Amino acid sequence: MKHLNLPGPNAKRMIERDKKVISPSYPRGYPFVMDHGKGTEVWDVDGNRFLDFAAGIAVNSTGHSHPAVVKAIQEQVEKFIHISSDFYHDQWITLAEKFSEIAPFDEPACSFMTNSGTESVEAAIKLARYHTKRSNFVGFLGAFHGRTIGSVTFTASKANYKGRFFPLMNGVMHAPFPNPYRPLLERIPGKGYGETVVHYIEEELFGRITPPDDVAGILIEPIQGEGGYIVPPPDFFPALRDLCDKYGILLIADEVQSGMGRTGKWWAIEHFGVEPDIVLTAKGVASGVPLGAMITKKKVMDWPKGSHGNTFGGNPISCAAALATINLIETQYLENTRVVGAYTIQALKELQMRHPSIGEVRGLGFMIGVEFVKDRETREPAEKLRDDVVDFAFEHGLLTLGCGKSVIRIAPPLSTSQTEIDEGLEIFEEAISLAERKHKIE
Repeated sequence: MKHLNLPGPNAKRMIERDKKVISPSYPRGYPFVMDHGKGTEVWDVDGNRFLDFAAGIAVNSTGHSHPAVVKAIQEQVEKFIHISSDFYHDQWITLAEKFSEIAPFDEPACSFMTNSGTESVEAAIKLARYHTKRSNFVGFLGAFHGRTIGSVTFTASKANYKGRFFPLMNGVMHAPFPNPYRPLLERIPGKGYGETVVHYIEEELFGRITPPDDVAGILIEPIQGEGGYIVPPPDFFPALRDLCDKYGILLIADEVQSGMGRTGKWWAIEHFGVEPDIVLTAKGVASGVPLGAMITKKKVMDWPKGSHGNTFGGNPISCAAALATINLIETQYLENTRVVGAYTIQALKELQMRHPSIGEVRGLGFMIGVEFVKDRETREPAEKLRDDVVDFAFEHGLLTLGCGKSVIRIAPPLSTSQTEIDEGLEIFEEAISLAERKHKIE
């Protein structure tokens, strides 16, 4: 298998330029410098070809530079680029109508357009407080919701996201996310682990820290992203929905990473048979053009004129890209994600049988996590080995990203073919073999 000499000379020069003028806060993983891409393939500035199994952190849902998305952008640019949210235009309205059509609840929907995932979260915080006349919230350990002050208060995947930024937003409490592979709570006899977590929220958080009638919303990723691509047990969301209904609390689904078809359904929460009150989207909604949205049940969006707004919300170029993206997902890539995603999970489970460093393979569609351990019995995280797998994969032509303590996410474009999966997993297995030899795992 070919080993690439990375970074190449052009990449080295650009990285040196970058260091002089770009904020050091960006968490660069490895020295990949993009030149161009097509579908699941990308090339760096030295002409090296890679398969992209990260998709810009689950953003390039239709692949890199899909012709239909490019055409939609070009046609809109020729008409007008910006008019501001003080006025109206067709692309914005049409996209909101489409969101209403695919929203994960069976009643009229209303949308507030944003520019990113964290802005969608911030909008939901404000609306939940306004609608309920309450101030407190529940989030989950391991969560990632963004890095602006409100969002990062909920984020609980890495402490360094909050270092030297305190005090943060008041009124946010965290519960354990129901991770079946690494449970933090002892399961209550007669209850599933998901029900046990909900019981903890009601008995401990509501019983000891905040009255439930002071809680505006529960913010949750239906499948945790940055926390490790964790799929909750099936009993969790029905119990959580019942808890919200019992106390008049809004259930807010952060689908910034898990939504827009990534799990084989429009929204990951649809796999669990419950409806949220608010769903948040961004990342994959416009194939890489900045766009986000807060989509709510219409009865929830009751704030008055001027209570919230933005300059670039509903940008016509972003909306055009989103409409083209949604059409491609709807007509082609939802089915591809279901079929090829299931194939990928099975192939990874077969790979797990050959590699003792893999503790668990989990996921839905093209939202797949591979967790690495030092020992399957103790399940001790193998963080350094995971990092080496990522680096070795890069050196052989495969882009991946870590998440959680010792997980690699497999999140390629939704357009990725079975042939591309086979090629990518061949590289992935070679990278695992190299890392296992380095760490003397047999």
